[in-house]
Amino acid sequence: MNKIQKLLTLALALTVASAATQAGAQDAKLKACFIYVGPTGDIGWSYAHDQGRKAAEKALPWLETQYVESVQEGQALPVIDRLAKNGCKVIFTTSFGYMDDTLAAAKKYPDIIFAHNAGFKRNANMATYMADFYQVYYLNGLAAGALTKSGKVGFVGTFPIPELKRHLSAFALGVKAANPKASVNVKWINSWFDPAKTREASEALLSEGADVMTSAEDSATGVQTAGAKNIPTFSHYNPMLKFSPDNVVSGHVVHWDKIYIDFLTKVHNGTYTNKNLANVDYWWLLSKGAVEMGADNGLPFNAKFVPQLKAAKMMVGGKSVSVYDRIMALDTEMEKGGKFDPFTGPIKDRNGVVRVAAGKTMSIADLNSMSWVAPGVVGQVADEPKK
Repeated sequence: MNKIQKLLTLALALTVASAATQAGAQDAKLKACFIYVGPTGDIGWSYAHDQGRKAAEKALPWLETQYVESVQEGQALPVIDRLAKNGCKVIFTTSFGYMDDTLAAAKKYPDIIFAHNAGFKRNANMATYMADFYQVYYLNGLAAGALTKSGKVGFVGTFPIPELKRHLSAFALGVKAANPKASVNVKWINSWFDPAKTREASEALLSEGADVMTSAEDSATGVQTAGAKNIPTFSHYNPMLKFSPDNVVSGHVVHWDKIYIDFLTKVHNGTYTNKNLANVDYWWLLSKGAVEMGADNGLPFNAKFVPQLKAAKMMVGGKSVSVYDRIMALDTEMEKGGKFDPFTGPIKDRNGVVRVAAGKTMSIADLNSMSWVAPGVVGQVADEPKK
């Protein structure tokens, strides 16, 4: 073999090796890992996140995922350590109480991309994200206000954190708009997933006269308890119509896959890196398709309740309109990104303090730090300011 032949052979070998390296890089999958606060079978929050994970993995052929379920808040750091050692390049922590652990982990592992759900602290390699329901809670509240005969609507709350305070308040604002004499009675269970406590709180609310119910706990227990008493109720996070076909009116449905697919695609194509996430905050509502009003996917209302909602009237701009028509009009407007927002002032809290001035709308920062609750809410609320 002469010198030229040797050079050609070497060049060919280098070309083949380079092609193999590029192919290997293309075939290497991005590993994204998820930490859940509850079991994936809770039917609520963690189940919805896991459905989003599965949908993302199905949609993105270059994606590999792993998850850990039932991780208590405040105890996420050891789990993150394990996932980091397992080669996770993106880690999603899916509960508010993971915020400080996630931030600590982001500083500990600067080469890993983190995304924390429902929080507000960020870092160069740590984004935040939320598919929020406050708009849908307002719409559900309108329906609840129209359906109550006793004027008492029950709300089983989890923890009195800003997320729940804005959801409870949006719901109460809707109830009061449809029925100014109605109130929302809240009982807190201080747990994300506890069917026994949810049943106990639901039964207590029913015994106190609530004839319409909703629950923020991550199981179908609230729906089932209301259904056993033949009381109208609302789904939470996922379609729950099948658990009480005669009693679920509507509800809120989340589509976490909308966020996961967008975020992971931007990581994969280099738009998001471990150095540019400090200002990345997803706040996706009806207009982004991340949430939906409905008793089921694509079903805004259980047909059984539509005649009652159409017959019920409320005042809008000095005119009497059907509650059903008002709900559907606002749902359409907010899906299109229109101007209506439940937290547009003037709004006073239940202690009479002006919290949103006339013509102003609460910012994302305001909503994420919300401590007060709206008029019409009855029951103790921790850390509620009095002035």
